[in-house]
Amino acid sequence: MSVEILKPFGPSILKVTIPDETVYEMNKYVDDLMSNTDKIASLDHGKYLEGNVKREFRLDVEFMQKIKWVEFLASSCQKWLLEGHNISIKKFEIIASWVIQQYKNDYNPIHYHSGQISGVGYLKVPQNMGKPTQSSKKNNHNGKLVLIDGSKKFLCDPTFVITPRKGDFYFFPSYMMHTVYPFNDSTEERRSVSFNAKIDEDAARIR
Repeated sequence: MSVEILKPFGPSILKVTIPDETVYEMNKYVDDLMSNTDKIASLDHGKYLEGNVKREFRLDVEFMQKIKWVEFLASSCQKWLLEGHNISIKKFEIIASWVIQQYKNDYNPIHYHSGQISGVGYLKVPQNMGKPTQSSKKNNHNGKLVLIDGSKKFLCDPTFVITPRKGDFYFFPSYMMHTVYPFNDSTEERRSVSFNAKIDEDAARIR
């Protein structure tokens, strides 16, 4: 018997690796900013976001140009849409890109983003984010990102759980609901970088 498994429903997700040099430059940029309270205040992005976290601030345009951050995001997005969906885009307009500094007990409630394309990648990850408080037999979601699409159906799981690893970067549609769980057993920082972008209107209408 010949069988073919199809997956015509639900959005795809792209996983790529941030170049090591870019991770280094971003971490240096963030570490240097920590001693410049005026600059941090001017770049504050937390008032526009849902996160209950230590700090969220925008990457300034000059720095993004220096490390060619938008070029990395645009080329990854173009490859994802062309190879995965046969969609060719001519426009990739960054709305904002920002860094999230999360510590013990911080979290990000369920939310979605603006634009058409969003993403998140990891610059620092604690070695140990703890165990579930009630039972070690339960799934440990501490410090993990969960993407949500639709509701539970037969042969269809509505959630995709991502374990953060330094250098990993994920792209997904901006309308996709997602959340980040707190962690409870580390004094280390969980540092990530996110973005929102607009693409061609015609391409954005294709789910």
